[in-house]
Amino acid sequence: MAEPAKKIRITVGPVQVEAELKGTKTAQEVYAALPVEAPINTWGEEFYFKLGGVKDHRETATNHVKVGDLAFWGAGQVLAIFFGRTPMSMGPDPVPADRVNVIGRILGDATVFRRVMEASTIRVERV
Repeated sequence: MAEPAKKIRITVGPVQVEAELKGTKTAQEVYAALPVEAPINTWGEEFYFKLGGVKDHRETATNHVKVGDLAFWGAGQVLAIFFGRTPMSMGPDPVPADRVNVIGRILGDATVFRRVMEASTIRVERV
């Protein structure tokens, strides 16, 4: 029987969203590393932050991500949240700087993060 999807909560400033993780090994390692509170970096409409101790199994390594995707970039030990265009975007979709492992998806509207681009920290926890 498949495990129920693991849910996480992402908080940036006053904005809080829930996301669902895939059943991949990398996603499970990210889930195991939670909760985390970290300084947040912004690259276009992408938040990313350091999340150590996670092995990137690269099951879903891709350059194709959509608004609302959560991805892990193993080379930098970074979790990325895509909520709009990045500096490499040609169209409406975000484009990561390097291949990332998509590990989950935000439930609801990811573009709410545009309201908190000035925030300095992010909190990610299990639901």
